[in-house]
Amino acid sequence: MQEGIDPNRIIDLNNVYVYQKDKLILSNVNLKIAKGEFVYLVGKTGVGKSSLLKTLYGDLELQKGLGHVVGFDLHEINWKNVPYLRRKMGIIFQDFQLLYDRDIEENLRFALHATGWKDKKEIQRRIDVVLENVGMTHKKKSYAFELSGGEQQRVAIARALLNDPMLILADEPTGNLDPETSLEIIKLLHMICAKTETAAFIGTHDYEIIRKYPGRVVKCLDGKVHNYSEIDG
Repeated sequence: MQEGIDPNRIIDLNNVYVYQKDKLILSNVNLKIAKGEFVYLVGKTGVGKSSLLKTLYGDLELQKGLGHVVGFDLHEINWKNVPYLRRKMGIIFQDFQLLYDRDIEENLRFALHATGWKDKKEIQRRIDVVLENVGMTHKKKSYAFELSGGEQQRVAIARALLNDPMLILADEPTGNLDPETSLEIIKLLHMICAKTETAAFIGTHDYEIIRKYPGRVVKCLDGKVHNYSEIDG
């Protein structure tokens, strides 16, 4: 943790400008998320939600403004240290991004190897813990293509939890799921964050899940990011 950075503040953006190459997407972004806080990122398609999330996990360069995420200064992030940034995050995508040529246990083992885990017993112990957390222990020998969409997203959440992250970032994690399953997934994320004090920043356009499982709302609109304490339509 860098000197002068509040350890309880997981995301701290001040006057940040988000660019896709040379195109300005969002301007003057001010966003603060504390440890254990559950925050929704809403807005129509194409308004900059994904670009903001990509900036947070180092896929887009921070060109202007001050940004700290999980203790890292985003101005100092480059291709060499992006993996260290992401080890403190759990990233969940709409399309699951599982490996379909191997079973669930192997999917998680691959992810752990990719982030530097080597001890076989510790790897197996961690896999068992995260699968239990998402209620998927009984499916660990199943292949991803054998699972329903909701089950695949549970595995994607398990993968995001492998390195005991300080922050979960999710980009439309329920976009490919039916309404009932979507609610189950958000309920699961709420439970995990409450249990572990992990912060969550969840991109969505589904206001029904926010009404069912409330949290602070951040909205992308007209090139700006607006902070609300509750739902604003």
